[in-house]
Amino acid sequence: MKGTVIKSTGSYYDVRLEEDQRVVTNCRIKGKMRTDDIKSTNPVAVGDYVSISIEAGEGMITEVLPRKNYVVRRASNLSKQTHVLAANVDQALLVATINYPVTTPVFIDRFLASAEAFDVPVILIFNKVDRYDQQLKEELKSFEAIYKNMGYEVIEISAKHDEGLEQVKEILKGKVSVIAGHSGVGKSTLINKIEPGLNLRTDEISETNNSGKHTTTYAEMHPFSFGGYIIDTPGVRGFGITGIEKNEIAHYFRDIFKISDRCQYNNCTHRHEPGCAVKQAVEEGELPYSRYQSYINIVDSSTSKYR
Repeated sequence: MKGTVIKSTGSYYDVRLEEDQRVVTNCRIKGKMRTDDIKSTNPVAVGDYVSISIEAGEGMITEVLPRKNYVVRRASNLSKQTHVLAANVDQALLVATINYPVTTPVFIDRFLASAEAFDVPVILIFNKVDRYDQQLKEELKSFEAIYKNMGYEVIEISAKHDEGLEQVKEILKGKVSVIAGHSGVGKSTLINKIEPGLNLRTDEISETNNSGKHTTTYAEMHPFSFGGYIIDTPGVRGFGITGIEKNEIAHYFRDIFKISDRCQYNNCTHRHEPGCAVKQAVEEGELPYSRYQSYINIVDSSTSKYR
């Protein structure tokens, strides 16, 4: 039998059967399983297509079928491994906030580069716009201009006040989407407003350190009544690019990759080489310094450290 993993608690997995999608089977992994395409702490992720068998009345996952793509974050342990948040998705929604809590440009750029590397289209959603003063609104417009110029779709919303939700709903219809972002940015609130029957647990952010509390503790796929699915993920602090050489990282920064065609050397690292068009573009204001800084941050971290 074949099916799709719709919930993962780390030890057990709920699998929706392909032949009858009304049937969900609780499964464990049979023996030691590995996926060949990524060094990960979890061999099975929500969204994975799997083969299962029933042994002694218990569901067993016997095989993970090839993935078309996946979204990863850094593992919580000290190894260089990653943790697959979701697999086989049509798009990713990255929910960010200029404040309450702060989402840094480096965090956004890490996610975009990681998604680019694994062929996951991304839509940027800036939430809590109702709370922004004039200074934060100007900062938001600067952010939006950077990513819109690269071809990313950017949406402003206030999930709390139902602003922009119809636009998000249209994007979600008929697709398998994963939603990600820091704890406290309003992912669960957004999903609840779009599909009230789900009743995902939410919590207020801490007023003392302006950070969110983890309300989603494991990844789970939820169906929409209007068609499509959303994979809700725990709030994460960092995304990683794994299995990619340092000299390839620039390929996943759309703006840097485009400018690098003008560099004097084909293998330019955009750091110290003469005739570097990327460094020149930063100096002349063509390339935002925040993007260049994010690129350097990722190269220096070399997938083993995250900020």
